[in-house]
This record gives sequence, structure tokens and C-alpha cells, in this order.
Amino acid sequence: MSKKIAVIPGDGIGIEVMNEALKLIEAINEHDSFQIEYDVFDWNSDYYLQTNRMMPKDGLEQLQHYDAILFGAIGDERVPDDITIWEMIMPIRKSFQQYVNFRPIKLLDGIDNPLRHHVNKPIDFVLIRENAEGEYSNAGGRMFEGENRELAIQNSVMTRQGVTQVAEFAFSYANKHGLKKLTNATKSNAIIHSMKFWDQTIESVAEKYPTINYEKYYIDALAAYFVQRPYDFNIVLASNLFGDILSDLGSAIVGGLGISPSANINPEGNYPSMFEPVHGSAPDIAGKGIANPIAQIWSLALMYEQFDRQDIHDKILAGIQNVVSTKKVITPDMGGTATTNEVGDAIINKLYKK
Repeated sequence: MSKKIAVIPGDGIGIEVMNEALKLIEAINEHDSFQIEYDVFDWNSDYYLQTNRMMPKDGLEQLQHYDAILFGAIGDERVPDDITIWEMIMPIRKSFQQYVNFRPIKLLDGIDNPLRHHVNKPIDFVLIRENAEGEYSNAGGRMFEGENRELAIQNSVMTRQGVTQVAEFAFSYANKHGLKKLTNATKSNAIIHSMKFWDQTIESVAEKYPTINYEKYYIDALAAYFVQRPYDFNIVLASNLFGDILSDLGSAIVGGLGISPSANINPEGNYPSMFEPVHGSAPDIAGKGIANPIAQIWSLALMYEQFDRQDIHDKILAGIQNVVSTKKVITPDMGGTATTNEVGDAIINKLYKK
């Protein structure tokens, strides 16, 4: 069996960490009957500066025929962030109906983290963020710019279909993986229209899953609980904005953005899903060969999981865990001296002993 994916390395360290993911794909292709072919696209900030576009006019048409998209990182000080986001990332997420943002929050053995000694329990849960509407719907505008009466309106748009489908995914995932609790991140005591609608819609889905313990917390309290008792969660379901904030907090409590993967999923498989590390292009260290490739490689593992190869996902994660726990080959952000290339090679060597 084979799949064909689109690869977009992007800017800065995105190019460097993507090289390690592609090396791993080649190693897996060599040892497994499940094959992945890939095409590399050079769409990034340099491309924008040459063409005034982040991708070609038919870019989405080119991508939609692939089985998945493996993405690196985007961002360059020469190009405003809103352009890189709204002319590449957001069109891909929205056009391909990637309404689930999937973020594992897992503290690996070997990660030096203050919370490990404080809680003394495993931290291992999943944050599922609504990824297509909500607070990032881009509905709103500005009027009377430059005047004293200038105003700005940004609307949050939540639909029954949008909330229902992400809730269905979250409960179904919990059920499939034997997870017993789902936590709703809300603020319906203050945001009384959209968040009450959010709560009520999720509660209607929860009724279909009586074996899963459903609970809800206000976002401010939940942020504190992430620090005080992060071991107490299985699945956390959040709106676009709340999920964006909580997922980065989750990354911080398990070691930082350098090891944190993500998946933007179209669960029905009608369009390609996109897998990417959560870190940015890090221009301050780009070109130095010290970027941590673990988040990119873990994102690749999530792609194999989406392709129903849980065994390959587990094997990659075990390789990452083995490398991290020994602390012999880790990048400077984790307290080591290894290069990007050395960490990538070490993970491959753990998968396929050399």
C-alpha cells in the first residue's frame, strides 16, 4: 500500500527539521511495505517576495489530490505575520475542512520539567481544538479609521454543525482509545451567547456517550488546573481561541514547542489533513543546525496514525522517547549539544538498529 503526500518545508528551521522527517520517511519505506511518496513545494516567504503570493492561484487545487500535507514552519520578518497565516495556513485549514486541531500533551521521560517533581504523576492527554470557525472566523471589520470614533468589531461565529462535528470527533476518539473523561473548556458565564451555545451543543453529543465522564471548566480556572494537576485530564475540547492558548500552555508544561506536534484533521477524509510542528520558523537559530526536529518527526508519526498505521506511529514515538530519555543526543533547547541532523539520525537508528 502507498500514499502520496505534499511536503511544504516553509521558512527558517522548517526547512531543516523537514529534512529529518523526510529521512525518516525514506528509512520507513526501506523497511516496510507501506510506502509514502512525496512532492516538495517551495511555497514560503521567499516565494511571496518574488510573486506577491504565498502560494500559486491554483495552490489549493494542487494540494487537494494528495493524501496528506506535511508542513514545516512559516514566518519571516520581511513578510507580515497576517499574510503568512491568512494566505497559506488558514486557506488550507478552511478549504480542506480541517476542523479538528489535534495536540498531544505528553511529558516524555527524560524531559527536565519542574512539574514532573511537583505532580509526580504521568502527564498524558490530548487537546482537541475546533479549527475552522469560532473566534478565528474573520467576521468583522473596522470603521472610521484614524478618527476618535474609530471602532473595530471581531465576531465569533459558531455553528451547530461546526461544534457538533468537533465534539463528535472528540468523544469518538475518547471512546476508541479507552479514555474515560472529556473536559470542555468554556466561558459561558461571561460570553453568554456563543459559549452557552457551545456548551449546549457539546452536552447534546455527550449524551450519546454515557461511558465517558463529561465535565466543563471555565477557561481561567482550567488554565490554572493545567499547571496544578495536568495529570487529571484525558481529552480537553476547546474552541479555536481557547484551544490555541491552552495548547501552547500544554506544550510549556511538557517541555516546550520544540517537541510539540500537531495535526489539522479532516476526519471524513474528503480532503487532505495537514501535520505540522507547533513551533515557528525561529529565524534567530535558522541555519545554525541546532533546531530540534522532534516536533516535526512526531507530527509525521501522527500522519502515519491517520493513515491507520498505529504501529508505525508507536514505533516512531518509542524512538523519540528512547533518544530523549538517554539525554545523550539532544539539541540545545533541551540542554544538549547535538545538531538537528544528529537527533534525526539517532531516532532513525533507534527504529532500525545499526
